[in-house]
Amino acid sequence: MAAIEVRDLHKHYGDNHAVRGVSFDVEPGEVYALLGHNGAGKSTVVEILEGHRMASSGEVSVLGFDPAAAAREFRDRIGVVLQTSGVENEFTVREVLDLYSSAYRTPRPLDDVLALTGLEAKADERVGSLSGGQRRRVDLALGIVGAPDLLFLDEPTTGFDPSARRLSWDLVEQLCADGTTVLLTTHYLDEAEHLADRVGVLGDGVMIAEGTPSALIDGISGTVVSFQLPESIETTDAVSTFGAVMDAEVRLSGRLVEATVERSTSVVHRLTGWAVEHNIELLGLSVTRASLEDVYLQLTAAPNGESS
Repeated sequence: MAAIEVRDLHKHYGDNHAVRGVSFDVEPGEVYALLGHNGAGKSTVVEILEGHRMASSGEVSVLGFDPAAAAREFRDRIGVVLQTSGVENEFTVREVLDLYSSAYRTPRPLDDVLALTGLEAKADERVGSLSGGQRRRVDLALGIVGAPDLLFLDEPTTGFDPSARRLSWDLVEQLCADGTTVLLTTHYLDEAEHLADRVGVLGDGVMIAEGTPSALIDGISGTVVSFQLPESIETTDAVSTFGAVMDAEVRLSGRLVEATVERSTSVVHRLTGWAVEHNIELLGLSVTRASLEDVYLQLTAAPNGESS
């Protein structure tokens, strides 16, 4: 039996249809990443799965339970890491974990939780004295303190430095190796590509793509050519200038110019020829395989994703 089963899920608020006919499964021990722009419907879906919001119609089963019934046994088997939390600042980390663990019948030993989240050295410090990244680790610790069978992670590494992000990824992988199922929402596409066994992409309340990261990446043809915008070219002119040179649709993120192309050799030849002719150095010029982020950008630029 799937850990999560969703069939034709709808949620509307008057005339606002936030979720429109979403269906997907999550298998036991799997990391499933639910992606989408703000307003795409992913938070609504997750809140319904957690039992914090009622569906308008459709069928939802989480660990064999109807989450809307919010039975004690169901609550005892899930963990939730929200984007923000109201952890008591006056308590020490150990006191907070001890308090929250008392809500579960078979909590994880506190020393194990502290070790898994890298909080051993902060165990006796007050939560209010911690940095933003350390407080986020406390949120992760609270999510796993009940030794859940299913863990909901909502933007779990926001505020983490690169080292802390990698440690959190190791934690998720270790939990899954022990049999925990994870439903992940994140705006870090490299995080989803690294952790997720499968990905679902929401746009305007509907599921617009689903599959393994590698299958989704293989589903789009092309190679990504990127470089830093030369100082001699204004950002307002970048897309038109390089779109013509590369004969491709160009994306601009800050001063990073990117294009997903079919024939990378000929594109790079034209691009470097143009640069030599104009005596311009293309800093950071790279040619790489498409990533999950490229897939996501293509999918959410389609009509179903425009308003997400």
